[in-house]
Amino acid sequence: MIALKKTPGRDFLILNLSDPQLGDGEWEAGHPNRKILEDCVGTLVARVHPDLITVSGDLAWAGNDRAYDALADFLDTFGIPWAPVWGNHDNQEGPEKVEAVVSRYLTHPLCVYERGPADLGNGNYVIRIEEDGRPVSALFMLDSHDRAPYVNEAGVESNEWAKLIPEQLAWYREQIAALEADGCRDSAIILHIPIYAYREAFAAAFRQDIDPKTVLPEDADGSACWNPGYESSFGVLWEGIGSYPADEGAFSVIRELGHTKHILAGHDHVDNFVISYEGVTFIYSLKAGPGCYWDPRLNGGTVLAVGENGVHSVRHEYVKAK
Repeated sequence: MIALKKTPGRDFLILNLSDPQLGDGEWEAGHPNRKILEDCVGTLVARVHPDLITVSGDLAWAGNDRAYDALADFLDTFGIPWAPVWGNHDNQEGPEKVEAVVSRYLTHPLCVYERGPADLGNGNYVIRIEEDGRPVSALFMLDSHDRAPYVNEAGVESNEWAKLIPEQLAWYREQIAALEADGCRDSAIILHIPIYAYREAFAAAFRQDIDPKTVLPEDADGSACWNPGYESSFGVLWEGIGSYPADEGAFSVIRELGHTKHILAGHDHVDNFVISYEGVTFIYSLKAGPGCYWDPRLNGGTVLAVGENGVHSVRHEYVKAK
């Protein structure tokens, strides 16, 4: 069990970085993509002063050992605990490649990480945030895997973005029970591939008469593009929602238990909406840096603020790419 301490009287700040995803060559000295990423993260840390840095998947490309090590060394320079989950590109060459990275990451004292149960993937673990010995919130760090088979209504088989598996949801249920037994009433989930309910949340919240690809970040709040009851939403959807194409049942369990009130995903690099839907806030994190593909207008990180009763606010911190 991982426990981090919150200082009484001040928020515990979580800075999430999503999809840094540079390859070995991009970490060479002087490479412009490395410079952009390092400037982005350095600016965010100086601005936010986080207590924890989380990375919501696609840290690099599977097999790019130098890139994984370079990212870990870079995160260590801030002297702040950091916690990763794995994305589809981290998982795409199988669990052995992930485990090779894990074995090296666990030598970094600032990397807070647990392998978790082996049958659930790699890196399903809980971080408790405690104040005076009392857990005020918890982070579920979940492995969303890579690909999963799917059969559509016509019987056509395909290989789609993966989903949380039933065994993970059973484990999640067990962990919630343990947290509640300790008096914890709040949690957040951080994973890479969004759950299916991201689609439901956006469909309910966004006005159907507007093309979401035409909405700019500075115009993406209020009643201009959100349906009544969803005016607190903000952010954009500039590409599709890359979840498993059918309901995997995750949101039913989350809603039933009523403990998790925030879910944060990465994966889709030019989506960054934040929508409160049926008691849960669905968050697409800002992407950090130019790795793989990006839009410089959506460069930065996402901050969760944890108070004495749990996560109470979410914001994006944009960084102008230099």
